[in-house]
Amino acid sequence: MLVDSHCHLDFETFAPELDQVIARAASAGVGHMVTISTRVRQHDRILAIAERFANVTCSVGTHPHNAHEELDVTADELIRIAQHPKVVAIGEAGLDYHYTFETHDAQEEGFRAHIAAARETKLPLVIHSRDADADMETILRDETGKGTFPFILHCFTGGEKLAQAAVELGGVVSFSGIVTFRNSAELREIAKKLPRDRILVETDAPFLAPIPFRGKRNEPAYVAHTAAVLAETRGVSADELARQTTENFLRVFNKVPRDAVLA
Repeated sequence: MLVDSHCHLDFETFAPELDQVIARAASAGVGHMVTISTRVRQHDRILAIAERFANVTCSVGTHPHNAHEELDVTADELIRIAQHPKVVAIGEAGLDYHYTFETHDAQEEGFRAHIAAARETKLPLVIHSRDADADMETILRDETGKGTFPFILHCFTGGEKLAQAAVELGGVVSFSGIVTFRNSAELREIAKKLPRDRILVETDAPFLAPIPFRGKRNEPAYVAHTAAVLAETRGVSADELARQTTENFLRVFNKVPRDAVLA
């Protein structure tokens, strides 16, 4: 049984066939999906999907691309929304300097608010980090010094130094379809070295479809292809990789009922 720990089922591309997308995921052995929030002010539509499907839960948070638009979102508001039984994570939040460096200050302010919410709720913080390794490590070390909090570096594309820092600080690293790309040898080498209890798999659907679907719309069923490459990279069977990443998911996303994933 696999888990897609990060997808975006509220995106319009899924709307015409969401039932079929969920069904295909189940047929591919995906027992659970977490649909991830990118705007707190649009959280109702995320929650509606999580409430509609027994094998879907959700997060609450503001993507760094939108951080400057939701600086009024406080840690207290995130904590309040996270009390809903279907909300199992905070985020995604973090730093993205690839497209939006000019909103650096807003991203950091929002990120720290999300960290405070994760620390208080003990729910995992889903972290987006792109082209920001140094600042990300600095903030994670600074905030961990104020009190630990669970976190996931999602869709990891950073360097080995950041991955090792995440492990040192108690976090986990999640790999998307990018790890299957031909030019991702360095990323696969990082994935190979990480402790077995610190890795997750995800799709980030509808983005970043793995080989052999690269260039097409991604969907949760395709997490099986990412898991297969990750298993080969780490020298374990596909079944072992699925078992380990699902156990890791249940440990980190501790609000998700175990029987809801392994039924």
